[in-house]
Amino acid sequence: MSYYFSKTLNINFDEAVEKVTAALKSEGFGILTEIDVKETLKKKIDVDFRPYKILGACNPPFAHEVLLKEDKIGIMLPCNVVVQQFDEGVEIAIVDPLTAMAAVDNPEIADIAAEIQGKLKKVLDLL
Repeated sequence: MSYYFSKTLNINFDEAVEKVTAALKSEGFGILTEIDVKETLKKKIDVDFRPYKILGACNPPFAHEVLLKEDKIGIMLPCNVVVQQFDEGVEIAIVDPLTAMAAVDNPEIADIAAEIQGKLKKVLDLL
């Protein structure tokens, strides 16, 4: 079982970040965090790395719902989305919430994770 689903786009990196952010917004997700891995690696250890961003996406109604059912679930939030540049294009990879939440022994969480999975798959379809 894969822990993510992905799609490669033939557009520039910054456009891909904008496009995935807009697609997430259309499904009720906002970006809580944005980690520029390329910039961080250069600054911290003077390493050159390909364009690579980690977007921490959150859908507040779903986050609230799972927090009410499982108070420690915050360690599994937000849903991470990776945007990275390769020679063949820009890959968008999104965590599979069903796989990520499989470690949580709570069937109510699994049902919500399935709903979130559907929304995140739709995000890829929109790209």
